[in-house]
Amino acid sequence: MQRISRRAAALGLAMASPALAQWAPARSIRLIAPYPPGGGVDTTSRLMAGPMAALLGQPVVVENRAGAGGSLGAAELARSAPDGLTVMVDALAHTVNPALIRNLPFDYATAFTPITQLAVLPQILIVPNALPVRDLAGFIAYFQARPGAAYGSSGNATAAHMASALLLGRAGLRMEHVPYRGGTAALPDVIAGNVNFIFGTVSSSLQLVREGRVRALGVSTARRIPSLPDVPTIAEQGFAGFELNEWNGFWAPAGLPAAVAARLHEAALHALADASLLSRFEALGAIAVGNPAAEFAAWVAAQRALMAQLVREARIEAG
Repeated sequence: MQRISRRAAALGLAMASPALAQWAPARSIRLIAPYPPGGGVDTTSRLMAGPMAALLGQPVVVENRAGAGGSLGAAELARSAPDGLTVMVDALAHTVNPALIRNLPFDYATAFTPITQLAVLPQILIVPNALPVRDLAGFIAYFQARPGAAYGSSGNATAAHMASALLLGRAGLRMEHVPYRGGTAALPDVIAGNVNFIFGTVSSSLQLVREGRVRALGVSTARRIPSLPDVPTIAEQGFAGFELNEWNGFWAPAGLPAAVAARLHEAALHALADASLLSRFEALGAIAVGNPAAEFAAWVAAQRALMAQLVREARIEAG
C-alpha cells in the first residue's frame, strides 16, 4: 500500500512516453460504477470524473450499473469496445466474484485492462466495550474458549467478511457469521454486544472509537493509520503479512491500445492529485494509491488467489 503525493503524480506523468500520451477521446467517456449510487465506488467514481474530464477534454459521465455483486457492471465493461470510451471503477468484489459466482459470461482474469489502483480503505477491528479483552491476543484466547460466538459484517463476501475469514482462519477460531445490510447497520449491535466484533470502515467506526463507545483492537492495513496511531496493525500482533482492506481500482476493457492505457493512467493520476479529491478521501479514511499498471495487475492476481482460498476454506457462498 502506498500513498500518492503530488511529487509522485508528477513523476508518473513525466515517466509516460510523450508518444503514448497523445490519445484524446473523441466524445464523452462512460465511467461504470457497478454498484448503487451513494456507496464507496460511486463516491470515488464521481470524485475522479471531474479532474479526469479536465485533463482529457471530454466529459466523464458516471453510470451506475448495479447488480449481482458488481458483476453486471463488469459484464457491461467486458463487452465494450477497447477504445478508452468505457471504463470502470470496481472494488474488492472484482477479486471475490470469480470464486463466488458461477457461469459468469466473462473471465475477470482476462476481460479487462488494469489501469491503476485508486484507493485503499482501511478497516478497524472493533469490539463492544463490555467484551473483556484489550488486545488481539486476549481476543483470540477469549474466543478459543467460546466457539460459535457471533460476529458481524457489512454483508456476505464484503471486505469486512473476508477480513474476518482471514483472521479467524489464521487464528484457528470458529465463530458464527451474521451479515448485515452494510456496516452502519451492524454498529448498534456491536455497541450493544449482540455481536462480538466487526471490521468497520474508518468513516463509519472512527468516531465511535474516539468517543469510547467501542474498542479498537487492530487495523487491517500493513501500517498503522494516521487517524488511529496508537492502534496496532493486526500484522504487528502476531499475524505477519496480514492485510485485507476494501479498495478501489480502475479498469478498461481487454485489448486496450497502449497509448489509450497510458493516457487513462495519466488522467487517473491527475485526479488522485486533485486537492478536493484528497480532502474527501481524508474524510472517508481512504488512502490514494496511483501505482503502475503492471504492479496493479500483479496485485489483483494475488488478491484473486487469496479470495479464492478464503471462499474455499471458510465455505463462503453467494448471498
